Formats: sequence, structure tokens, C-alpha cells
Amino acid sequence: MKKKAIPVIVALILIVILGVVVVGGYLLERFSYSEERMDLGEYFGSQGEYLTIVLQDELLEEQALVRDGRCYFTLHQVQELFQEGFYADEGEQLLLFTSATDTTKVRFGEKQYENAAGAVTADYVICFREGEQVYVAADYVKQYANFSFEIFPYCVQIYNQWGERVEAPALKATAVRVLGGIKSAILADVAEGETLEILDRMETWCKVKTSQSIIGYVENKHLGTESIVTERPVTDYVPEEYTGLSLPERVSLGWHSIGGVGGNQSLDSMVSGTTGMNVIAPTWFSMCDNDGNIRSFGSRDYVDKAHRYGLQVWGVLDNFNYANENDVSIDEYAVLSSTAKRQRLIENVMSLAKNLDLDGINLDFEQINSAVSTHYVQFLRELSVACRKDGLILSIDNYVPFNFNSYYRLDIQGQVADYVIIMGYDEHWHGSGDPGSVASIGYVTGGLERTLEQVPAHKVVNALPFYTILWKTEGAEVTDEYVTMRNQAALIASKKLETSWNEEACQNYAEWTEDGVTYRIWFEDAQSIMAKLNVMIAKDIGGVAVWRLGYEDKSIWSLLSTYSKLPLTNTAQ
Repeated sequence: MKKKAIPVIVALILIVILGVVVVGGYLLERFSYSEERMDLGEYFGSQGEYLTIVLQDELLEEQALVRDGRCYFTLHQVQELFQEGFYADEGEQLLLFTSATDTTKVRFGEKQYENAAGAVTADYVICFREGEQVYVAADYVKQYANFSFEIFPYCVQIYNQWGERVEAPALKATAVRVLGGIKSAILADVAEGETLEILDRMETWCKVKTSQSIIGYVENKHLGTESIVTERPVTDYVPEEYTGLSLPERVSLGWHSIGGVGGNQSLDSMVSGTTGMNVIAPTWFSMCDNDGNIRSFGSRDYVDKAHRYGLQVWGVLDNFNYANENDVSIDEYAVLSSTAKRQRLIENVMSLAKNLDLDGINLDFEQINSAVSTHYVQFLRELSVACRKDGLILSIDNYVPFNFNSYYRLDIQGQVADYVIIMGYDEHWHGSGDPGSVASIGYVTGGLERTLEQVPAHKVVNALPFYTILWKTEGAEVTDEYVTMRNQAALIASKKLETSWNEEACQNYAEWTEDGVTYRIWFEDAQSIMAKLNVMIAKDIGGVAVWRLGYEDKSIWSLLSTYSKLPLTNTAQ
């Protein structure tokens, strides 16, 4: 019996041993720490010279170029992360930075940059074009923006915001892992006492960042007492102040439409009967080719007479009148995307302004498309520098702002210009086939509210229409014609119209049918103008403009004069 029991006992012992081995292996597998290591190049997605950017505590998809020990960012990265004021003229191979008083230029591939103070040579290539990208040296960008950067083997750490961070020391040597779990691959080893930045604390693991900007997870039990550290911001770059010119009272501007040199003789009749107007803006200057040249109807006698009337003269520069008059096409992109042509355009208008003794320039560039936006904005920056240097007031005309025309960049205009004029009309425009008000109160109010989100109130001028549109509907066809404010009374009398106040538009309205045609008109008169002025008063904006002189009922000037004499409380410069 004893001999028969031995095999059974041996078998049981073997089973127990096997069970211990299996259970032990399972427990070891479950509770032991993985020694697998993650390749940091794969983790960061970095390859060769291209290192992934860590912005603050976020791993971006963007990469920086590190070459010859220097860090370079793409122009897009520079504009998005550090300083929007950089501009590349790829045709002329130039990188520009325009401040409040000057433009600094550097040619692609060179180490020297130049501004009004002279030329400066760096010990590195400042910028260059490679493939589809323009790259700019981080060291050069730091001259014009506040940020810090540090190059690590697999990433470039950038800080452009500062506050407080939480830190804790490692209580013992441990590892930073890809995820919060002992089976997760190791990213980096941590020495005892090494300080880690705490990004997020969970129940048993912490998301941390190492001194090498490796972001991963460490067990809470391996971290010591947390401390709060106040970060020291970079303040090396001090931007120049955009000093500006302004009138001592609210702007009251009248556009004087002049279609030839003979039109200057109408100044007396345009001014006659006006009260409170302090600026007249003759439509003298127009782009006339794709090289930056200007057609001018300017007259020094006109300016001298206007000055005797007590008016400032802001010459209007547009991009459409010459083209329309001569049935030619002006390519704004060709002019504004070229530094040489932009400069010629600016030099031409500044020369005219000086010879004519103008007080300001009123820029009226319309129907600019989004492809021109970057170049248009650079033109505004450069034009503002020239105006500031010569003591000219710069005002810029704009459509009522919406998302679809946001590329006109009212935010930048509010910085570089003295006045931003909103053409608060053409809600429904000539030829649109869509009957409605030219400037309802909701349209004007909404436009001002959106403008004031981007432009200081004392720089905002709202333009009012001295005209309306008579809409004619016959079946499915809609046509229209302009009606000036001064001709409305004759229309009402001839048609024996009965008008009614439209509360939604804050305008008097009339509608009638004649010979199968339905006519509709929203009038601009003392009541509608007063409603708009009340909104402008409530928002304490910088003034009023009117399109155009000669269209008005002269009685309307008493309202405009009263408005322009109201004290402007929001006068911060």
C-alpha cells in the first residue's frame, strides 16, 4: 500500500509545484513593472532636423527646424505663436517687420537686416525659403516678441505665457511612463530628488513633465510634497507705442465726390448750408495701374479755401474710381504683394499730400478679396508709419463687419489707424434684387457693436447715407434706382404718398402699386438719422461721416451739428 501511494503523492506535489509556478508567474506578470522602453523619436514624432514643438505643456503637431544649432520656425508659426507683424514678400525675397515707426527688412538667406537706423549683422542666417516654407530664426524673432525656447534632443520647448506651476520632487528613482500604469512603456528615468512639474493628479498616478519636456505619468507614491512656483515672464521686447492724431472734437466728415479737376469748383456749394462739419474728404486719388501710380484731381486752391472754411482736408485714395472711369482692371494683389510697388504707392500719395498741404489721408479700398488680405494689412501698417512720420491723420473706410469680411482686420486697423470709418449703409444695395432698407437701425447697431469689439470707441466713425433706394417689383423682376435725401420730398409730393413709421427699421416707409409695378422705399430723413445718432451717442464713438455732400436736405445739418458738438468722453489714445 505504501509503495502504491508514493506515485500519487509525487503527482500531487508536482501539481502543487506547477500551480505555484503558474500562479506565481501570473502574479509576477500582473504586478511587475514593465521594462519596455518607448523610442522618444517615435513618441515625439521628430525626424532629423525637425523637432516637435512643446508649447507650454502641450505637445503640438507642429515642428521646428533645428539646423547648425539654431532653431527656426515657419513664418506661419511665428505669426500664430509670437508676433503677427512679420510679413514675407516672396517675390522680392524679403522678410519685413513693421513697427509703429519703422520697417525692418532682411533678404532671404542673409545674415544682415536693415532699418532706418542702419544695417545690423547677425552671426546666423536670419531667414530662408525651403520647399513651401519660409523659416525665421527664433533668435531674430525674439527681438520683436516675448517668449522663451529651449532645444532638447527630440523637441523644442516654448513658453509664451506665464503664471504659476506646481512642482514636486521624486522620492526615489522611478520612471516616467507613456500612460498611467505599470505595464506602460518607459519614456524616461527619473533620479531621486529630481523635480517634476505636476500637470494633472489622479487617484494613483500623476501626469508630469520632466526638465527635458518629456510628458508622461509617474505613480503618486513616488512624489514628494508639492510646491507652487511663480514663473518669471520674458519681458525683453517692449513694443513701440502707436501714437496717433485726432481731432479735439468728434469727427464730422463729408465726402465730396469729385470726378475731374473741374469738380473742385463745387466746394462752395457743397459747404454752403452745412453746420458742424469739420472734415471734407474729396475723392481725388485713385490707383491707375499695377505699378503703384496714382491719378490725382487734387487742387491746392481747394485745400486753401477749405482751410479758410475751418475744415480739415483728408484726401481720399481709392482702388476703383479710375478703373471704373476707364473700364480697366486694377490688380490690387500685384501692387500690394510687392514691397517695391507698395512703397511707390505710399510715396506717391505722401508726395501729393505734402504738395497739397493735406491734413489727412482717407483710404477707401473696396472689394478686396481674402487672397489680398495679408498684403493689404501690410500696406496699412506701412502707410500708417508714413502718415505718422508726416503728421497726417490716417482714416480707413470699411464695410459693416461680418464674419465673411473679417479679413479686412479691424483689430489691426484699430491699432495702426487714427480713425476706422464704418460705411453703415448698403444693407440692401443697388442691383441686389433684394428690396429692403439701405441702413436699418439693426444693421447700424450690429455693425457698431461688432466694430467696438475690435476698435477703441474714440477711433470709430459711423458713416450715414444721404440717399435711399426706390425698389420696383414687376412679377419676378426687381429693379431699383437711387433717390437722394434732397429729392425725397418731391417724390412724396408727386406720388401723393402716405408714409408710415417702420419701427423695426426705424425709418419712414411707403409702398404703392402703379401700372402693375409695386414700389417700396425706406426713407432716410430727420427721424431715421436721429435714430442712428442716438445709437452713436450711446456708444460714445468718435464721430460721423456722410455719403455724400450734395445729396442731403440741408436741414439735416442741424442734427449733425448738435451731435458733433457733444463732448467725447472716451478720448483715450
